[in-house]
Amino acid sequence: MRSLQLLSSSALRLGSCLGHSWPWQHAAAAAAASYSAAAAGAAVPEAAIEITQQGPTALVELNRPKALNALSSQVMHELVDAVMQLDAEPSVRAIIITGRGKAFAAGADIREMAGLDQAQAEQQQLFARWQELSTGRKGWTPLIAAVNGIALGGGAELAMLCDVIIASTAASFGLPEVTLGVIPGIGGTQRLPRLVGRARAMDAMLTARRISAEEALSWGLVSRLVQPEQLLPEAQAIADKLASFSPGAVARLLQASHAADNMLLDAALLEERRLFYSCFGTADQREGMGAFLEKRQPVFTKNKQPI
Repeated sequence: MRSLQLLSSSALRLGSCLGHSWPWQHAAAAAAASYSAAAAGAAVPEAAIEITQQGPTALVELNRPKALNALSSQVMHELVDAVMQLDAEPSVRAIIITGRGKAFAAGADIREMAGLDQAQAEQQQLFARWQELSTGRKGWTPLIAAVNGIALGGGAELAMLCDVIIASTAASFGLPEVTLGVIPGIGGTQRLPRLVGRARAMDAMLTARRISAEEALSWGLVSRLVQPEQLLPEAQAIADKLASFSPGAVARLLQASHAADNMLLDAALLEERRLFYSCFGTADQREGMGAFLEKRQPVFTKNKQPI
């Protein structure tokens, strides 16, 4: 097991001790240097996320429990940077995102936004980087949201950016932005109707009501509901299952699924067929079909390959 904490000197030392240069260590070093340059002599901010890799699975934990893991700009940049670099790591086959403490993420950091006007929000491109989790993954590594507690506003939207959402019975969801005089800004108005239907989505957003874990399951917002102590083991079991399959097939499946969000049906069907055809002639297609015909378990390639 390798545990890495961004902006942590111990994390930066770990890779050299193991004889491996982790891509996100360079990002952590650069971030630490920029903080130092901006405020010489000031304490480096505590890392907003913590990463642990075990085998082909990376666990990314939001690490602001006292702030209910509010999604500050620091959290956004650290989380997106980490996911992009984990996605580029061939040996990482699944990424689990969860929150430390009682919350998954209690939304955006209101203190950072309260004083902004429209021009400042546009100039900062507020929240724009979150979209990279959806469209920026070149390795198409599956994202699993393990929702351990409240997921409100940006927290619910972060979960909806993931490919699989599972939740503990202690979880709850909501998009209460209307109570703050704003609307969802990380995809909530677009993704929630696609996931649960327009009627339920409009009810949830217009009334700002809280959605219980049980209701989220019945709506299809989450796919599995488990007791709190079983949340991470269940997420790990899903990750292990994904890692046992062909990485190329998993990546193509995710690409085809995402195409449905951005194309009309006829175009999306053509894209699915193109991706289907591209499976043929690959080592994993030959192994998978050969193993089926020979009545044995397939042994797929372990590392992601460019598609």
